Amino acid sequence: MDKNTVIGFILIAVILFGFTFYQKRQATKAAEWQAQQDSIALANRLPEDTVEIVPAVPVQAPAPANAPETAIYKDESLNSLHGGEGTIVNLENDKIILSLNSKGAQPWSVEVKDYRNYDSTALQIFKAGGSEYSVSIYTGEYIQTRDFNFQIAERTDTSVAFRLPFSGGGYIEQLYVLHEGQYMVDNILSFNGMESIIPRNVYSVDIDWAVTVPRMEKSYKNESQYSKLDFYQPGDKKPVEMGRGRNGNKNAASRLSWFAFQQQFFSAIMTSKGDFASGKFAVNFVNQDDPSHNLMVCNAALRQEFTHGNRVEMPFQFYFGPSDFKTLKSYNQKYEKIIPLGGWLVGWFTKFVIIPLFDFLSRFISNYGLIILIMTLIIKLVVLPFTYKSFASSAKMQALQPEMEKINKRYPNQEDAMKKQQAMSNLYKRAGVSPMGGCLPTLLTFPILWAMFRFFPASIQLRQQPFLWADDLSAPDSIIDFGSRIPLLGDHLSLFALLMAVTMWAYSRITVSQQTASNDPNAKSMQFMSVWMMPIMMFFICNNLSSALSYYYLISQLISMVQILVIRKWFVDKDAILEKVRASEGKPLPKSKWEQRLEEAQKMQAQQAKYGRRR
Repeated sequence: MDKNTVIGFILIAVILFGFTFYQKRQATKAAEWQAQQDSIALANRLPEDTVEIVPAVPVQAPAPANAPETAIYKDESLNSLHGGEGTIVNLENDKIILSLNSKGAQPWSVEVKDYRNYDSTALQIFKAGGSEYSVSIYTGEYIQTRDFNFQIAERTDTSVAFRLPFSGGGYIEQLYVLHEGQYMVDNILSFNGMESIIPRNVYSVDIDWAVTVPRMEKSYKNESQYSKLDFYQPGDKKPVEMGRGRNGNKNAASRLSWFAFQQQFFSAIMTSKGDFASGKFAVNFVNQDDPSHNLMVCNAALRQEFTHGNRVEMPFQFYFGPSDFKTLKSYNQKYEKIIPLGGWLVGWFTKFVIIPLFDFLSRFISNYGLIILIMTLIIKLVVLPFTYKSFASSAKMQALQPEMEKINKRYPNQEDAMKKQQAMSNLYKRAGVSPMGGCLPTLLTFPILWAMFRFFPASIQLRQQPFLWADDLSAPDSIIDFGSRIPLLGDHLSLFALLMAVTMWAYSRITVSQQTASNDPNAKSMQFMSVWMMPIMMFFICNNLSSALSYYYLISQLISMVQILVIRKWFVDKDAILEKVRASEGKPLPKSKWEQRLEEAQKMQAQQAKYGRRR
């Protein structure tokens, strides 16, 4: 491995460290208001023979015994429904169990059926009471729906309508509809017969949603690093994100279509079919030692435009389910952009090469460790022309070491550096070797390396999939648990990460052995960086990442070592290269077309200068 290859590896290490802290700013954009009418049908009354009134089941603590008896609101109906107990209504299909609370007419808990937590308990995107969803509006007095116990007006197996009646005859309704085979829940907020109740100068309602997301995975650090809050503004290429283990808050001053409270592999997404007018978002991560075993608390404060009428509808949708690329993409809302697949080049390669290949192999093979091995072999075969050129160039450079040593002895002094460089350049020309041949092919394969770095930790298919000693390929494998955190290392030791680092060290030793011995301190420093520092840095990075990622790097390095040894032994004839060099000594060196054109240009310039002096 020559100097340029080492530089390439150093660049890779720098990018691996720096990309974690990289965050592109999104420019806020204005979009025209577009009212969507496709969900109006959902608001129509259900047939009378399907209506079922559900008896109240007290689930919340009763109002305090010392609650004031005086009226809080001007409206007598609001006073009668303020506080009190709530009723839990369950909507269930083959995907999720959605529990709704009549107190506030809001989501109460969500269980995803086909998945389990790391400790084998039921997987809930938020637990009972872990969500607070409220609508605030001025009706002559400021009210918040979370304070009122809505009446259950209509109920079927897949839908429920909650109503908050006013003394004047109007009411606020929250209708929830769950469809079979879907993670999506339709929600229609409507204001019915309230033209005389809501003042004409009210042009908006406020919506607040706060969710406490519980922990679901084995590794807190890995889970928090890939958990975040996203919001998408119309026309943007990708959503704005915040979080990834860090507390933060952001404002969306212009319209936004949806936002997502995103755990590593599961998301709660809220969409407004008419766009939210603006929003404020915050995410705060809970300490790892939290006894309630929670991960983070997400908050969204939104403003929705209000238009007056006898019946005013605001259609929303909630997605409660896995952050699976194909599933999210099927809703055609750009939800899939919350999955971190990298920039345009790496993301393109992941979406159109890695994911299809992974899904194809999954149809026939159930062992995901074997799938990763086959994927690695296929990728190595595809990029073989590039790696062959790189390894062959390094092997040829090694064959030239005797000649390089002669040049080093001929020009030992620093003042002869230019002569030494020219002699080396002539040597490369006579041997037909490009000094950049080992570096550029390596850089061309870098997008593949980075695509894998982004794909494995975000792939829900690897979640809780065992392989060898790893019980979950999406999480770090640990052969030793320390019981407490050690700086940089974490609270465990990953065997895959350790083997990957050892293999990288062995690979670096092989490639460095091909380089010419030099007394240059810079060259020795770069060799030390390649052989020792790179493996150590990669170990600390991968020790807390997906074991599938460390496993991929491990087998990728092993395959590369086999390739370079095979190429060195059977595809590069050292004697033939030296014979070619020695046979060309004393003969004119071949010139490239660029060198020929440069010489012609220099001659013309000299002739013009000579002609000018004569005049």
